[in-house]
Amino acid sequence: MSDMLGIGLSGLRAYSRALATVGDNIANAQTPGYTRRTLALRETPGGSDPMLTRSHIRPGGVETVGVVRATDMWLAEEARLSAGDGERSRLTFEAMGAIEQALADKNNGIAKGLTALLGTADALTVDPGNQALRTQFLDNVEQIASGFRTTADRLDRLGNAATAAATDDVARLNTDLQALENVNAGLRKARPGSTNEASLLDDRDRLLGQLAARLDIAVSFGSRGTVAVRAASSGDQLVGGGTVQPVGLTVAADGRISYSVGGQPLVPASGALAGRASAADRIASERSAVDTAAAIIADRINTAHQAGFDAGGAPGAALFTGTANAATLTAAALSPANVAAADASRDNGNMINFAQLRGTGGPQSLWADLMARQGQATASAKAQSAASTTRREAAEAARDAVSEVDLDREAADLLRFQQAYTAAAQTIQVARETMQALFNAL
Repeated sequence: MSDMLGIGLSGLRAYSRALATVGDNIANAQTPGYTRRTLALRETPGGSDPMLTRSHIRPGGVETVGVVRATDMWLAEEARLSAGDGERSRLTFEAMGAIEQALADKNNGIAKGLTALLGTADALTVDPGNQALRTQFLDNVEQIASGFRTTADRLDRLGNAATAAATDDVARLNTDLQALENVNAGLRKARPGSTNEASLLDDRDRLLGQLAARLDIAVSFGSRGTVAVRAASSGDQLVGGGTVQPVGLTVAADGRISYSVGGQPLVPASGALAGRASAADRIASERSAVDTAAAIIADRINTAHQAGFDAGGAPGAALFTGTANAATLTAAALSPANVAAADASRDNGNMINFAQLRGTGGPQSLWADLMARQGQATASAKAQSAASTTRREAAEAARDAVSEVDLDREAADLLRFQQAYTAAAQTIQVARETMQALFNAL
């Protein structure tokens, strides 16, 4: 006959721990990175069972096997992959949108200034000696120059912000790499099936998710739940064998960003680091395009103005100086009398010639083309971001469907284990009363 007191005691111990596990689930239902846990139970062999076999007839109580986390490694891997793609696409789209705002006419007035300049030139063809129109013509030139300087400043600010964000991401990445190695060390010492091990595994998965959101990684798992992490794009080991290899960051003179591991180049394919590098590349490219546009537009307007003669009969002066780039573009210090409205034969001839700046290849067309290219690139980035966000949300939902805490299920388990705990207590009570009755019969 099996020991009823032992059976009852084993039940109290097992179901008490099971209730504690359910309590942990309920308490951490809203904790990010927490994975639902269950306590695995099994039948204890009867007292007379052989060591290597278990009886199917004589029950011996219940014992705990260990804490089991509700997780699916394939769904977790898909969530990590989609997180990296999502971060890269999101940050790229954010950068494209910010660049588009920097180029927007409402923020710099370049397109409006070009239109106003040619409109004022048309007005001067009717009244070339009008001092108010001449002053307005020079004001339009200042508006264009100021707009290019404003755009250059905005792009510089965006570039600096991208660099600062990338620096922060790399610092956080390296911190997470070290934290992951610390978790590895803890897992090597943790008792299998313990709550401590489950907590460490939660920390491991959380850190892997954060790493994957910043850099495309390849993960291999050890027998104790430890992990080795490599950069997927280069194969360089970042964590493993008790060592951590940090990621380095380099910023070029034009603001472009590059990464390295152990002195060797690292080109991320996904994650925030890839998004930051893509953003910095786009900002640098757009800054160069704006500089080129500023130089061409200023040169064509200068050339057109210098072809005429001012009110005193002198050759027209350059309207713009500092044409090397957008940041230095400045309106020349001229007076209304210096506006070269005339040509060799007519007092309004040069303003008539200004009409040739309109149309294909002209300043307005050149700036409009630059804006159109940026708009198309932003629209493409938006579509990619939307697609990757949808994939990321679906992957995370599939993972969470397995691992997240369902309070209804926990409530049912709580009731089930409470009843089992009560039954175990009653088993002890029955055993005590039975023994007392036997003693009383003697």
